[in-house]
Amino acid sequence: VKFNNCAGNKGVRYETNSLDFKVRADGTMYAAHQVQMPSKQLILMVTAWDPQTLGRWEAIVRFLVAEKSQHNGHKPKGRKTVPGELAQQQSDTLLPWRQHHSANGLRRQKRDWVIPPINVPENSRGPFPQQLVRIRSDKDKEIHIRYSITGVGADQPPMEVFSIDPVSGRMYVTRPMDREERASYHLRAHAVDMNGNKVENPIDLYIYVIDMNDNRPEFINQVYNGSVDEGSKPGTYVMTVTANDADDSTTANGMVRYRIVTQTPQSPSQNMFTINSETGDIVTVAAGLDREKVQQYLVIVQATDMEGNLNYGLSNTATAIITVTDVNDNPPEFTTSTVSINTSAHCTSRRIQSLLRNGVAWQQKVVRDGTPRTTCTRVLTHSPFGSSRPRGPREKMQHFAAAVDYEMNRAFMLTVMVSNQAPLASGIQMSFQSTAGVTISVTDVNEAPYFPTNHKLIRLEEGVPTGTVLTTFSAVDPDRFMQQAVRYSKLSDPANWLNINATNGQITTAAVLDRESDYIKNNVYEATFLATDNGIPPASGTGTLQIYLIDINDNAPELLPKEAQICEKPNLNVINITAADADIDPNVGPFVFELPSVPSAVRKNWTITRLNGDYAQLSLRIMYLEAGVYDVPIIVTDSGNPPLYNTCVIKVKVCPCDENGDCTTIGAVAAAGLGTGAIIAILICIIILLTMVLLFVVWMKRREKERHTKQLLIDPEDDVRDNILKYDEEGGGEEDQDYDLSQLQQPETMDHVLNKTPGVRRVDERPIGAEPQYPIRPVIPHPGDIGDFINEGLRAADNDPTAPPYDSLLVFDYEGSGSTAGSVSSLNSSSSGDQNYDYLNDWGPRFKKLADMYGGGEED
Repeated sequence: VKFNNCAGNKGVRYETNSLDFKVRADGTMYAAHQVQMPSKQLILMVTAWDPQTLGRWEAIVRFLVAEKSQHNGHKPKGRKTVPGELAQQQSDTLLPWRQHHSANGLRRQKRDWVIPPINVPENSRGPFPQQLVRIRSDKDKEIHIRYSITGVGADQPPMEVFSIDPVSGRMYVTRPMDREERASYHLRAHAVDMNGNKVENPIDLYIYVIDMNDNRPEFINQVYNGSVDEGSKPGTYVMTVTANDADDSTTANGMVRYRIVTQTPQSPSQNMFTINSETGDIVTVAAGLDREKVQQYLVIVQATDMEGNLNYGLSNTATAIITVTDVNDNPPEFTTSTVSINTSAHCTSRRIQSLLRNGVAWQQKVVRDGTPRTTCTRVLTHSPFGSSRPRGPREKMQHFAAAVDYEMNRAFMLTVMVSNQAPLASGIQMSFQSTAGVTISVTDVNEAPYFPTNHKLIRLEEGVPTGTVLTTFSAVDPDRFMQQAVRYSKLSDPANWLNINATNGQITTAAVLDRESDYIKNNVYEATFLATDNGIPPASGTGTLQIYLIDINDNAPELLPKEAQICEKPNLNVINITAADADIDPNVGPFVFELPSVPSAVRKNWTITRLNGDYAQLSLRIMYLEAGVYDVPIIVTDSGNPPLYNTCVIKVKVCPCDENGDCTTIGAVAAAGLGTGAIIAILICIIILLTMVLLFVVWMKRREKERHTKQLLIDPEDDVRDNILKYDEEGGGEEDQDYDLSQLQQPETMDHVLNKTPGVRRVDERPIGAEPQYPIRPVIPHPGDIGDFINEGLRAADNDPTAPPYDSLLVFDYEGSGSTAGSVSSLNSSSSGDQNYDYLNDWGPRFKKLADMYGGGEED
């Protein structure tokens, strides 16, 4: 098989729908392996496709199987197959199966199914389901066969696009097809018996969707931008527009053609451009493009499928914006030969450039050509102007090389030339330059005073007294034709060390200048002053004064370090010491280190050894020094002229050391100033304190345990028995029905108790014998004490489920000597005799109610 495309069959690839046969790149078909042909004909589908254009073409190939001859399958030489024989072979292969005679009768030879490709048009209107083909096996007359299909579109997404009747073998399409969504389907048909056993080998079904013209061409961009030089010749390429059609590009449905619909403006011709109908390339078709007349064209381009047929094809439009670019086809020219400009004295370069733009540059005829390389300006006459520099896309401007000074020059005359930097386009016969005269008049303005020597530097020694005149820092007013006065003031004086005379600029010291101050940087103190004239408006200038301070020996050295540590025995370690001096060379080292003679113990215990001019070593002189902290005074002297000295004290901790010369832990404590006896005493105190804490904890736990074992009516902290000794007892229990409230009072005598005969005593009576001595209480208790006590007891009894009844004598125990008062356990019982209860009113509100109950008389 062979397929020829426009490229001459280059890159075309072939495929078949059978696994038994393959096609080489040159179109030769061959068997992939040994094949047993089931019949005299075999139909295959061969597909040719181009991987670059993605085009696909199909053809059906039919194989006719010849009979083997008796001579090893070779035909006799020179014999040709006549048309009658070929027709006979073709008619034989049309039988659905081959039949052979044998002793047992006819025998069927198995064959494979061959189903040609199925074409389905897209966007079909139905009705659905729509039958495509009927698949049958030649065994369906003998057994019942069930048919099914598998693959994409059947049992794989998209699901149920195709269906098959399992009994009749009719295959249907269930909905409209969309070729742009999927162009082909590959299904496999299966035939099984009622038990699910395979009857025939699966057969491949190829379904191709036939394209319909249902998609308009779509431009990649709605707006295309292109450009072309002015004056371009016809046929000059401008730009390309592209539209894509989703329909099949191998058919007329997807073949797009282009045309220009409109052109705006239609000047100088209504057809300035044309477009290639197949490629979309836009080119110029007429001459006369002029940027100075038309700078831009808007072209509406239409794309139509069906090969551009406007009657049947679908169309779409896009806009092409074509910009005409500038070329140098216009020489520059000034509109006037002379220009006058006024400017102020000391005008800046930016101001002069602005004046030249207004007076010269905008007078040029340069608006025709707008490229940055088109024109430039030059000054021909001698002037304070420097080289030209660009100011925009149309001109290059001149600037002053120095400031204009009214006192030096009051007017300038210039000749300015404008010329093309790039050559004119070919065919332009005009002068490439133009000249003009410029007169610049300078007007006088008030200029700021300035210090002739700015950043003025003076040198002096530090420490000069207050009021010393340092220098005169005066400014100059450049306005020679104006009579103006200049006044001076401080602008920046960080340390406030200076004063300036407002009239003449004389600077004096307001404080002592110290080189070691934080305001000094690299020995230099810097201050800024302001000079202001009295012009209208006033102008001012600034000047900086730098004072270099020369160092003097005004700082005594300091000893370093302030604290150190050493062993109590000599020759184990030493202390390295040095000195620090705020001054600089030569008022610093070498330093002299020495011990004072007073007190004498210093030189007796310590010694100093000089190492060099900046370092020395402090060590013990004696063989042993008790651990502790010692203040060792040392005299340090610098090398200034005259020298300064300072007596510094270094705190030295002397402590016992180990074999490595390091202070031990006990030694560090001892070095803090405590002896061995003090350390032992501290340890004993710590042990005693810990023991007391432990005993207190044990006592608290035992007390808590007792409280949980037997809870009283009230807590021990609230025990008020010693407060009610005078009331004796409070009742005899439930069996006591006689209550004498007078017993609550302090009894006047104890004779009735002491004279009682021995025998059984009441448990609430006071026992015979010595009573414990309690502190003397007031004779008359506070009226509220008894009421509070009873309330506390009542509250404790109510909250304690294990407490005995409230009337029980076990609750209140013995509370003092006998009382003449009866029990108050039963408030509803009557008294045995008349009693006056009015005194209960003084015992509180609760006893007042009791007095009301029992003291009301018989009428109550």
